[in-house]
Amino acid sequence: MKKTIALTHPKLKPARLVDSIKYDIKKYLNRERRKTLPEGMDYWTFDCRFGASEDAAEKIYTSEINKHIDAAVAQELPEFYVEILARACNHEPRPSVAAADDEA
Repeated sequence: MKKTIALTHPKLKPARLVDSIKYDIKKYLNRERRKTLPEGMDYWTFDCRFGASEDAAEKIYTSEINKHIDAAVAQELPEFYVEILARACNHEPRPSVAAADDEA
């Protein structure tokens, strides 16, 4: 998802528009998480960027998207750019307790 989203609408109040934007992003994330994983992968992770424009977008965590949207509304930006790209990953195996004791 690479999208420039307007924060103004002729018929919707700003608060309802922001709720709609947040809901659409949440719906997109859930839809991507439901996709089948490639062979040998454990989970989906997301590479996210957010900014006033595509050129000014900075890397952020998925959990910070709503905070950045609220900040854009507080700054009264006319629009913002959000990029969310899904990527399949593997969990790193945790070192076992026995292996940690052998090293010590």
